[in-house]
Amino acid sequence: MAERFVNFMGGSPLNRLSWLRPSQSFLNAVITSPATRWILFNDGLPLIATHAITQKRTLALLPTDDVRSLLGIEPYFGQGRFEGETGHPDAPVLEAARLHGTRIVFLGLKEADPLTAAALPSSDFTDPQATVAALEGTPFFTIDVADLEDALVKEAVQTSQRADSSITLNFMDSRSAMTSLDVFTAAVFAEARSMADWNRRNKFCPACGSPTFSLWAGWKLSCASLLPWANNAGGRPCPSGRGTQNFCYPRTDPVVIMVVIDKSDDKVLLGRNKRFPSKFYSALAGFVEPGESYEDAVKREMWEEAGVRVWNVRYHSGQPWPFPANLMLGFSATADSSAPIRTDLDNELEDARWYTREEVLAVLAHQAGTQSATNSHESAKEAEPLFKMPPPTAIAGVLIKQWAEGSIKLDLGTKGNL
Repeated sequence: MAERFVNFMGGSPLNRLSWLRPSQSFLNAVITSPATRWILFNDGLPLIATHAITQKRTLALLPTDDVRSLLGIEPYFGQGRFEGETGHPDAPVLEAARLHGTRIVFLGLKEADPLTAAALPSSDFTDPQATVAALEGTPFFTIDVADLEDALVKEAVQTSQRADSSITLNFMDSRSAMTSLDVFTAAVFAEARSMADWNRRNKFCPACGSPTFSLWAGWKLSCASLLPWANNAGGRPCPSGRGTQNFCYPRTDPVVIMVVIDKSDDKVLLGRNKRFPSKFYSALAGFVEPGESYEDAVKREMWEEAGVRVWNVRYHSGQPWPFPANLMLGFSATADSSAPIRTDLDNELEDARWYTREEVLAVLAHQAGTQSATNSHESAKEAEPLFKMPPPTAIAGVLIKQWAEGSIKLDLGTKGNL
């Protein structure tokens, strides 16, 4: 199941070319390629293109010429002490460093034909301009413009080649915008949003409080006190300068989310968080804590949130969830619906209850009917459903739907597997 199913925002469709992130010559060449496209965020809100006639929304993918005014002075990577100066490429602390201007991230390459594309070793880039010109595909970068002047950003967006009488460009709420994306752009959006958010949040060294700067095209952060020209006289050396852990890397926070099935295989346990909209129920979820396996986290979260003991924990699939950098890990588990439910332990849930397969299928049918009416611009006149549940773009919706339709089977193990 886990290897056959790819959730929305999953799939990681870009060749991330991670071994080329330290190569400032490659990055400075590929960033100016006519094929390169940019995903813009403004404090986490993506730039969305809305088509005037159909009102269809897509992720705005801008060429470098459109965003050049937002990038600062060249070189964009491998910068030196002063703006416009190139840093020494042999110094690890300056590998593809960005010391001036808003941080930017190289996301990877959408290959023209991933099945036949050859790997690109760094040794191929002795002539970066020629090699980049020969690339078959679309390089992607991202930037969050929240720290730039509003007027500068507004001008870049309004004069973009993508903006015309038929298309408007606006920064929109991420969760609302992502539901209109196709499978490819949703997956690129997930990578871009998490990376842009991580770079924008982590401006200071956690060890000493000094400013940080970007390396490896946004995939590493280092303490400014480690720069060759830093004046550290009279101060204690930053602890991050010792040993091999002197860089900060992007983080991913694992979250378990589980569809819990009654041992009769006819009921599923769903919960209602206090922050949820009216009548909305979903699969229960929680962050994995230090010293836990994923299975341990499933069992602990079910007990803490609903007072329910589960067994036969089985992995289903994962989903990147870039709000800001979670990895949702889907599981199924078995429980006894005759046991009492308690929501007074961590008081996170307003309610939790068992729903039958018939009830869930009725909600799914209503959900499908409403979506169909929306797509055809008709009104959905059906009665309100018993409850509401997540859409199939969220892994919670996938888990609930697949159980209701029989794709997720009850594990016939015993409580001895606890």
